[in-house]
Amino acid sequence: MRVGLDVGGTKTDAVAVSSSGEIVGRVRLVTGWGSDAVVSTVLGAVAALEREAGIARGAISSIGVGIPGQIEPGSSRVLHAVNLGVAALDLAAAVEPQLGVPVRVENDVKAAALGAAALRTHTLNGTSSMAFLNLGTGVAAGIVAGGELWRGARGTAGEVGHISIDPNGPECRCGQRGCIEALAGGAAVAERWGRPGALPVRDVFDAADAGDARAIALRAGIAHGIAAAVRVLVLTADVDAVVLGGGLTALGERLADEVGRELRSRAAASAFMRSLRIEERFELLPAGSPAAALGAAIVGATRDPEGVLAHG
Repeated sequence: MRVGLDVGGTKTDAVAVSSSGEIVGRVRLVTGWGSDAVVSTVLGAVAALEREAGIARGAISSIGVGIPGQIEPGSSRVLHAVNLGVAALDLAAAVEPQLGVPVRVENDVKAAALGAAALRTHTLNGTSSMAFLNLGTGVAAGIVAGGELWRGARGTAGEVGHISIDPNGPECRCGQRGCIEALAGGAAVAERWGRPGALPVRDVFDAADAGDARAIALRAGIAHGIAAAVRVLVLTADVDAVVLGGGLTALGERLADEVGRELRSRAAASAFMRSLRIEERFELLPAGSPAAALGAAIVGATRDPEGVLAHG
């Protein structure tokens, strides 16, 4: 039995995966704030999974954790996970002694890319490829090619959020202007919208539907940024599909329609771009998908964290 945990800024999703790849148990719980609380969350998630799915501790062979922030290469040390209140934490060293099971750690977006690829095995084969574009507080992607996670020379493959697509656009937290993340990242949109609400991006779409001019402009910027990220991933990595996931995809077809419209509009003047049929190469991750936790379970089960296979 393999266990995978997706430790998010507000909740942690945990799954138990059988040797055949079937998800046989799943629990969700609130993520704590700060290093000590994150450790407690991981331990609590494993205990809850054992209890609610009836899994004995001895039946668990590995645990993988997907978590925001940078993962120090070749280690389980998490750095700069600001949305969790974690500056530096060796997660495996903190939880392995109590769990008694090997623990591996991966960046959450890369883990989600592996999980999304595994869920799409009916379209993936030895030569197929996929990018997972995470649309949450920020914007980033993970790329899986030939069933294997592609990290790039320095581990930054897929970091499309800080590509500037409009030098006169809104200022990004990275210091540039007009970054994809500044246009389509949840935090940036909420800041520019400036109105209280539990789901600012949904509020923007609702207000745009009602004819609010400012909301219409923000919605157009969101679609422009996401469409640009999809184009970048297709044009640079030539992936077969770009799967959109993350909090913004809770908007469902409302979001997909805007992105598709933007892609078609940008391709209208270019026969080359039309030939790529990019608007047919993106899709939304189904709501409630366990992709990130499943990907973490795949990470946990591999012996070589630098060469993780989506097929487990």
